[in-house]
Amino acid sequence: MIPQLHRASSTSNVLTYLYGPGWGGNHTDPRLIAGDVHGASIEQLAGPDSLPDVAQALREPVERLGASAPKRQAWICSVRSDPGRPDLADSQWAAVARRLVAAAGVAPEGDPDACRWVAVRIQPRQMYVVATLVREDGSLHNAYSDAFRLKRECHVLSGEMGHQITDSYPKLSDEETPVAAPPITITHEFSGSVVAKGANDDLSARLLKHAGFQQTEDWYGRRHRLPTTTPVTHKVAIATHAAEMLRAAHYTVDLSPSLDTARKSPPAHPLGPYAAGAELLQVTERIRAAENGDALERAVDHLLHPEYGALEGVREALEAAGEHINDLDDEAYKLADRFGLAADLVSSAQSELVSSAQSELVSLDAELRRVRPGQQPRIETRTRSPKLPDSRGAALATSPAAAKAKVSSTLGAGTAGSSPAARPSPVPEPRTR
Repeated sequence: MIPQLHRASSTSNVLTYLYGPGWGGNHTDPRLIAGDVHGASIEQLAGPDSLPDVAQALREPVERLGASAPKRQAWICSVRSDPGRPDLADSQWAAVARRLVAAAGVAPEGDPDACRWVAVRIQPRQMYVVATLVREDGSLHNAYSDAFRLKRECHVLSGEMGHQITDSYPKLSDEETPVAAPPITITHEFSGSVVAKGANDDLSARLLKHAGFQQTEDWYGRRHRLPTTTPVTHKVAIATHAAEMLRAAHYTVDLSPSLDTARKSPPAHPLGPYAAGAELLQVTERIRAAENGDALERAVDHLLHPEYGALEGVREALEAAGEHINDLDDEAYKLADRFGLAADLVSSAQSELVSSAQSELVSLDAELRRVRPGQQPRIETRTRSPKLPDSRGAALATSPAAAKAKVSSTLGAGTAGSSPAARPSPVPEPRTR
């Protein structure tokens, strides 16, 4: 379960967008599922023509402040569930919304002056919580640490729902954090980004963030990486600086030689920012050159590997783009939402392909073993016609039907290479003068 926090200047504009068709018509059956507006009940505001009433209910505390109201008074939290898990019912999403607004301090349970908020379900696996930052007593909610609190609560919720194993979620503290036992490895990924692995405690996370690494926390856990668009010289400088700080804090750091300024600097890729695309073309060539199921499985693994695969890299890039768009412009939540949706679609496709590809390749391999006996490659080599073109011969060689036909004809003709049990014993013939 992944939350993303946004800010906007108008709750009315946000609600209009949520109740609309969305980008490409992806908002399917938008509906109000929970909320607290300190007045009308949610059942009364959940009607098809109640959008103006919902917007007015959220606006009232802001209008009471008049000119002293904050410019960006809309608090928006979009939440997506794990695409690899069953979706939640409206009642479950409503419970999640209440937990989130309480954890963030927007609407603590039992607070009569809490901020007004509503939860809107716009499509499967996604919900929006929209609130006004003006409390009922005229004070403003301090949203400084909301993002961390939301991520922590979503982590706890995912564990309660069985979506991931939760031990103890890291908490920000000013106290010294014990050094983690596992060493930290900083290296290049297949996608071209630089990652730091093994940094699971707060101290190492802070040092990596200070050096310039971006931290992401989702259902895969905490990760640190540099975007693939980071210039090569900057990657080397950041990785080296991070390793120096970590070693000074008594961490064991394994730094890739290509990222160590004291040892070696990586050469710039000839395609510059399009190096990732060139790598994908190489994967395409490996797939086309696969001659059997094993080779195809190894080639496809470059796409579907859950941590290093190309699809996982694309998913993370799309997700990071949505987050960065929101960092640059809080009002661009529509565009950020598009990238988040694209990341979910890629993740769903990856999960589906991994399960189906594994089952299909295993089935194909089993079928080939049944059709081709152990001696088949030797028989096929001896009986293949030299007149066949290479491409046709390769096609027949990989065809189970053709292979079976060749075995039958070879055995029937009694050619060399037949089974010893079927070969007649030699009988000497009389010599003729």
